Amino acid sequence: MAAYENISEHKLDAFREIGTIGAGNGATALSQMMNRKIGMTVPAIRVLPFAQVPDVVGGPERLVAGVITSVEGHAPCNLLFMFPIESARMLAGVLIECNYGDGEIDDIGRSALVEAVNVITGAFLNALGDFAQLVMMPTVPALAIDMAGAILDVVLAQIGIIGDQVILMETVFTEIEENVTGHFFLLPEAGSLEKIMEAIGVKD
Repeated sequence: MAAYENISEHKLDAFREIGTIGAGNGATALSQMMNRKIGMTVPAIRVLPFAQVPDVVGGPERLVAGVITSVEGHAPCNLLFMFPIESARMLAGVLIECNYGDGEIDDIGRSALVEAVNVITGAFLNALGDFAQLVMMPTVPALAIDMAGAILDVVLAQIGIIGDQVILMETVFTEIEENVTGHFFLLPEAGSLEKIMEAIGVKD
């Protein structure tokens, strides 16, 4: 497949625009859901080898919260939102007005995280579908709190063969007590990344 890890910055501009639109729409939906203002930005976007995903979040032994959503349609893929556990506690606490401190996120907090990510992924897929004229249909998301490497192993076991490259969108939640950073990965099945890149006009 094409060496998308070396794709030039200007060829990622279209995808960056999609991420920005999706973040804006997702922030609006979250703000309405919570009846308070929440902002979202996408300060960085890049393509990287799948093997580097754990390193992005602090290494394979880093404790994280990961929400995985399978996507069916023209370009089958999976969307994985990973938060360092401290960020997950902070965001869950904001969502349900609870202070988790260093404690375990309970079922209510976990459900809130899943719903928030569901809103964000829906906004992103709508933006991608509108921009690229692709039909992208999400399934019900699932949450796991574990080491990053373990979550990636589960993802691989569940979805089988995927493409060699993933798209990373760093996502920052603002307008809350502290900015919360998450990592939004698009994990395409074999051949899907090429379809997405072609659809948004960045094929080499």
